[in-house]
Amino acid sequence: MVDIAIIGKGPAGWSCAMTARMRGLSAVVIAPAKDTGWLQSAERIDNYPGLPQISGRAMLDCFQDQALAMGAEERHGLVRQIMPLKDRFMLLVENDILEAATVVLAMGAARPTLLPGEAEQLGQGVSYCATCDGMFYRGKRIAVLSGTPQGTEESRFLAGLAAGLDHYSLKPHTIGELPENAVLQQAKPVAIARNENGLVLVTDQGERSYDGIFIFRAAVPLGMLLADLKTEGSFIPVDREMKTNVPGIFAAGDCTGQPLQIAKAVGEGNIAAISAAAYLSKKD
Repeated sequence: MVDIAIIGKGPAGWSCAMTARMRGLSAVVIAPAKDTGWLQSAERIDNYPGLPQISGRAMLDCFQDQALAMGAEERHGLVRQIMPLKDRFMLLVENDILEAATVVLAMGAARPTLLPGEAEQLGQGVSYCATCDGMFYRGKRIAVLSGTPQGTEESRFLAGLAAGLDHYSLKPHTIGELPENAVLQQAKPVAIARNENGLVLVTDQGERSYDGIFIFRAAVPLGMLLADLKTEGSFIPVDREMKTNVPGIFAAGDCTGQPLQIAKAVGEGNIAAISAAAYLSKKD
């Protein structure tokens, strides 16, 4: 178990990791291997103190190298769910479990665009986690809606359970070889509904009924990530100590709202680590 699990490898996440290590805490920074944040594609940053006229990619590399040199760990993968326990949190990272005493949310402001009807059917046949819910659909017919290459791996796992599987692409990406009982569909998903026949996937070529629909994107809706987390639109409200409404969960950076600035993210990451350290000291 780590002291602080930091979700997101932007300025807030790396700043949090550095301060955590300065406080003698173990810290792991978790994010998908491919960086899709806006900063990594910025050609030039002029308003960050001490690093004039630097590219976003070079700035992130500086932050990362410094944090890792201080003893922070990096783990690649998408955090699909955070489950509070009595004195810790369990994080589902892809198909693995990580335990942490505290969690800092620093995944930026980007939020996935849901299909119409998706939120209403979440937990009613729609799932974002093959490991969590796949067994409920053994011998049944399911659909996989994939927005990343990881979706192909999930299709392979689910195909081993299901009677049949249809694989759809939410956006263009590399699709590897699918199992024999999986069919790559060319139709584009546009909505999810329910009728007298059960769960329905609406596409630009018609409708198909399924027992379950699994959706894999590069981000997870906040309501699925942590059920009790309070949100305000696309942002997470925090106090001056970066505390959320869930004890032991902190947030920093663009996910806490405007202004979406690097200096603000770095400062909030620093505060989140200090607050997490104080929270842990009180538990001891």
